[in-house]
Amino acid sequence: MFNKKHDRIETLIGLNSLIKGTVELKGTLRIDGTFEGSVKADWVVVGEKGQMKGDIYSNGVTVGGYVEGNINAHEYIEIMSKGKVMGDVLTEKLAILEGGVFEGHSKMQKGRPQGEISVDFKNQIE
Repeated sequence: MFNKKHDRIETLIGLNSLIKGTVELKGTLRIDGTFEGSVKADWVVVGEKGQMKGDIYSNGVTVGGYVEGNINAHEYIEIMSKGKVMGDVLTEKLAILEGGVFEGHSKMQKGRPQGEISVDFKNQIE
């Protein structure tokens, strides 16, 4: 999941936390609690007990918990064996491990410059 530039978690939403709103940050965000809103970060990890309701814009996303919303990830999206994604995804690479659940539309897209995170999701997924 991590590369040399992003080998640690800079921001953590803890297990018993509920956050509502918009978060925009550099680095990696891990969600182990509940987040409602939109997230724009370099990398996003939703832990097994994490819940995300809203859209994610990132270079890479790993889902071990539950995401209800659209995901736009430049490099890849990985849905782990206990992960569930209910929404549309736009990415270059999509991996769903055995047991993982994905309900929505997917669009594979190559060619965006490295590090560019597109925020106009509705115009890219039909």
